[in-house]
Amino acid sequence: MSRLKTIAGASLIALSLAVTAGVYLSWQPAIPTLDNHDTQYFSHAQIAKGEQLAALGDCAVCHTAPGGVRNAGGLAMTIPFGTLYSSNITPDPDTGIGNWSYPAFERAMRHGIDRSGRYLYPAFPYTAFTRTRDEDLKALYAYLMSQPAVRHQPPQTALHFPFNIRPGILLWNWLYLKPGAYADNPERSAQWNRGAYLSEGLGHCSACHSPRDLLFGERGGSRHLSGGVAEDWSAHALAGGNAPLAWTEDDLLDFLRRGYSPRHGVAAGPMAPVIHQGLGQLPDADLQAIAHYLSSLQPASAEQPSAVALNREAEQRTEPLASPGARLFSGACMACHAQEKGPALTGVRPSLALNSNLYAASPDNLIRVILEGIAQPASPELGYMPAFRHSLNDQQIADLLAFLRQELAGQAPWKALKQRVSEIRATLPAG
Repeated sequence: MSRLKTIAGASLIALSLAVTAGVYLSWQPAIPTLDNHDTQYFSHAQIAKGEQLAALGDCAVCHTAPGGVRNAGGLAMTIPFGTLYSSNITPDPDTGIGNWSYPAFERAMRHGIDRSGRYLYPAFPYTAFTRTRDEDLKALYAYLMSQPAVRHQPPQTALHFPFNIRPGILLWNWLYLKPGAYADNPERSAQWNRGAYLSEGLGHCSACHSPRDLLFGERGGSRHLSGGVAEDWSAHALAGGNAPLAWTEDDLLDFLRRGYSPRHGVAAGPMAPVIHQGLGQLPDADLQAIAHYLSSLQPASAEQPSAVALNREAEQRTEPLASPGARLFSGACMACHAQEKGPALTGVRPSLALNSNLYAASPDNLIRVILEGIAQPASPELGYMPAFRHSLNDQQIADLLAFLRQELAGQAPWKALKQRVSEIRATLPAG
């Protein structure tokens, strides 16, 4: 018994020492607030530059709740461990960042620690933002602090134990955070380096387009930008992928500018607001740099068929009205997606035979588009797609997807389509 007591006592002491060490190592001091009499001066050029950088970083996309005031926070992000709510980043001194000095802002962006010394959850992509250079961080700070202050307290983030213990993020940071601004690659051109800086830094492309490990850290190396998940949507690979046609620099530029590439498809889901509120606001030189960088990540491939040839092959594989899915396509989709010449009803006329989602391993993106439609396109001129959740049942959508996947695209069938349609439909809000 005395031996057990000795072991228990030693274990308790070891645990106490470990907890004490963890508290000591994770402690971060609060940075003093701005004094009410402090006056900050920002130039018009600095604020204008910061506005573009805020668009690149999708600040408003994540920090604006549906129907809420821009950048006032409150957007809910559901993850397996609970629900996160984005913070208020307007210069309100009580509920926003109005009393944050630049050093406090810089620490949050580079190290994921807020003004009070509290660790931020890595849903805020500071692992990418840390690569932003000082002059750009200062411009972004100038822009945010020059906007109207909005008094709004978002709901408190509520995660399950042990993920609600913020000091534990110190360990996560040791594994995944590499602080410091991006350094140019001297073996690459100025345009390539500019594109890499924008994409890997404030643009944080990898936050959605890279897979995550069990600790929700981004996988690097050959897995970097090889595809991920964003808000239950598949974020396609930016390095390679299963698209029937390789993404060229021109394809990427078209897509980044307005959310549509005739050779690939239309932005939908969480990518549409990224284009509409973010990337689409950037100057052409920056978009061209991003497209140049991302196109360099495409693997070298043999000569590919043209878009015309792929569309012709799709037409030869599909016999009109030969299956339930073909009849549904004829009645519900052909008016907007048929490739023969004729007047378009509204917007663009995307070829579904070239749509990247048809060649993906999962049907989820297409199921969501069919159920929810595209009510808020990346650019208004693209046109809108109606939602079919109330006009097509699960079997009809499964039949339509089978036709698109097997007959139009010539790909192996997806399994258990009706069941998957039912599962995704059940997750959608009523109305």
